Amino acid sequence: MAEVSLQNLEKVYPNGFQAIYDLNLDIANGEFLVLVGPSGCGKSTALRMVAGLETITSGTLTIAGEPMNDVEPKDRNVAMVFQNYALYPHLDVARNIGFALRLSGMPKAEIETKVGEAARILELESLLHNKPAQLSGGQRQRVAMGRAIVRDPAVFLMDEPLSNLDAKLRVQMRAEIARLHRRLAATTLYVTHDQVEAMTMGDRVAVIKDGVLQQTDEPSALYDSPDNVFVAGFIGAPAMNLRRGHLRSVDGDWTIQLGHNRLPLADSVLTERPALAGYDGAELVVGIRPEAMEDASLSDNNAPRIVVDAELTEALGSDMLVHFHLDAAAVDTGDPDVLDDLEDAALMIARVDPRSPVRSGSRIELTVDTKRLHFFDPKTNLAIRS
Repeated sequence: MAEVSLQNLEKVYPNGFQAIYDLNLDIANGEFLVLVGPSGCGKSTALRMVAGLETITSGTLTIAGEPMNDVEPKDRNVAMVFQNYALYPHLDVARNIGFALRLSGMPKAEIETKVGEAARILELESLLHNKPAQLSGGQRQRVAMGRAIVRDPAVFLMDEPLSNLDAKLRVQMRAEIARLHRRLAATTLYVTHDQVEAMTMGDRVAVIKDGVLQQTDEPSALYDSPDNVFVAGFIGAPAMNLRRGHLRSVDGDWTIQLGHNRLPLADSVLTERPALAGYDGAELVVGIRPEAMEDASLSDNNAPRIVVDAELTEALGSDMLVHFHLDAAAVDTGDPDVLDDLEDAALMIARVDPRSPVRSGSRIELTVDTKRLHFFDPKTNLAIRS
């Protein structure tokens, strides 16, 4: 296996459209890095530049320390798994998996050994003589992965490989790919628009928007410490609630005003984010994760509270989602996949205990854990920290 380095990569098409801006990424040997972002953000273009399927306008790509800008795709020692599987319908599973090996002139006995090992790893042994039309979506995806495995590449590239599967099968295949990665310890660059896939599969996650890398970190760090409003709104399901508020200090006591609600802030909020003191009396963007709120009737803490009317409740078994209006201006995160309907944007979501008696149309008092709030500059959209 090998490390992959993207240094100042840019992609400009002949019509002048720039898809990638100054992309810098280092993928360690054996690391599983996920490149995630909304539709059309440039993530697949970046992957195809690594594969050699898109030319690099400027910058440097290296694999195992060797420059790859001018190396033909077949000579880069990478294997790509596509969204549409790209299987040959007239060939059975065994011949699909071993197709590239036959083209390379590998002896038949060695091909059979490699195909058999890949089939065993992917639990395809009983399907080796089936044609793709006889397989389920998940089985076809495993065949596509088997075709990549037998080549023993330096790098695996996966372009939204699960997007054509139903929800239940996607969960199963996520686990299978993660298990396969642990077994092979393969350097992997995985592209998806699904932030749940990104958070559950990646050793690290790189978030991209409009061809610009926004933040790269471990999944938990992205979730707990987003660098900007876009990452804050994109990472997390349900998404972080983002509203405009005003910070005020009176006699050393700090509060955040959200519409008609004034929430006193815990002392640790300013201690951990000293830069907030510079926003006294000013507007800023406040982020509240749904799980930072709870039904006050089920909470014994003295956290600040808001009283709201539940527009909609969703009982999920393990928890309940409460949708409600708050008279504080919503914030555009810049995610093109989100429909910016002002009425829908005004709805906030709280994730509360499933024992909550609240129902759609009823009033609920919610506690807000202000120690878990996030704050962003309204002009730069960057996180306010130290």
